[in-house]
Amino acid sequence: MRVENQENFFHRKLMGKLARIPPLREFGISKLVVFRALQVGDMLCAVPALRALRQALPHTHITLAGLPWAEEFAQRFSRYVDGFISFPGHPAFPEQAVHEELLPAFYRTMQTLRFDFAIQMHGDGRVSNQVVGAFGARRCAGYCAQDRLHEFDSRLFTEYTDRLPEPLRLLHLVRFLGAPSMKADLEFPITARDEAELKASGLHATVKSRNYVCVHPGARNRTKCWPPWLFAKIADQLAKESGVDIVLTGSGKEIDLTTDVAQKMRHKAINAAAPISIGAMAALMRLARLLVCNDTGVSHIAAGLRLPSVVIFNNSDMHRWAPLDRERHRCVMDPHGTRAELVLNHARALLAKNA
Repeated sequence: MRVENQENFFHRKLMGKLARIPPLREFGISKLVVFRALQVGDMLCAVPALRALRQALPHTHITLAGLPWAEEFAQRFSRYVDGFISFPGHPAFPEQAVHEELLPAFYRTMQTLRFDFAIQMHGDGRVSNQVVGAFGARRCAGYCAQDRLHEFDSRLFTEYTDRLPEPLRLLHLVRFLGAPSMKADLEFPITARDEAELKASGLHATVKSRNYVCVHPGARNRTKCWPPWLFAKIADQLAKESGVDIVLTGSGKEIDLTTDVAQKMRHKAINAAAPISIGAMAALMRLARLLVCNDTGVSHIAAGLRLPSVVIFNNSDMHRWAPLDRERHRCVMDPHGTRAELVLNHARALLAKNA
């Protein structure tokens, strides 16, 4: 089954069983909170669902409760999100260390805000439904593990599935609640602030032309990383064959990786890893001809920018996390580092297509 048809299949199957007035239309919702306390790539996968919620509830005040960094996400996507509240964490969630001392005040704030509706978009709900239940909203909704469905209102909770690509999985949830059918395209708007930060960093000045390829060898979880010598090999070959400049991108914590790749290359590369925001990094990437990267947040930024990419997967579910457009974004599962020629061929094809 083609990925773009899978969400429709699940939705038809579900709605055939549940003839009802959708909750987003049945209940008067003035204030809604979405809980999704995850990192960059996971949050970008939620943008289509947030877009559909805004379409369904154009006058509702929508708040995001997420990790502290996601305040910037909420600002970037202010068309869909009106407010942000920082979540102090939970012992069962690995994304950040829990700040136990902040939890009482967090839950008091959530309860004081008296939300009409809370949507849990954080996993199968075994822990996160308890978190969202403590917000004190009039009604809660979201995914639920199959063995606990009997504990929840079937109008508001549906069985968790990991059989869909992540953007479609989240769209499936909000459609179940009554949001309209919408495309699953990701977005990543570049702001004037992003451009100003990139200019102030001086990195922009090091890229002399628009004939460049970005190579991003890092990932927040380094077990996802392809070997640096393979990134160097691909970068060298592309520079030799296509005459492109190679720009090595990464966060400040990934400078060691980009330096390693640069040292292993025969051609001179521009090492642009730096402690800059994801917005400034995206501003640098958006004029590139191609991105070569691991399965990490920048692959979803590339999808949002419509930047062609080759994404290398190591130990994660490619079906769930690969970009939906498999023509613009080519994905290779290579946990043993044996498929460099396939990565190179995909890169060649995308460069030729976008010459």
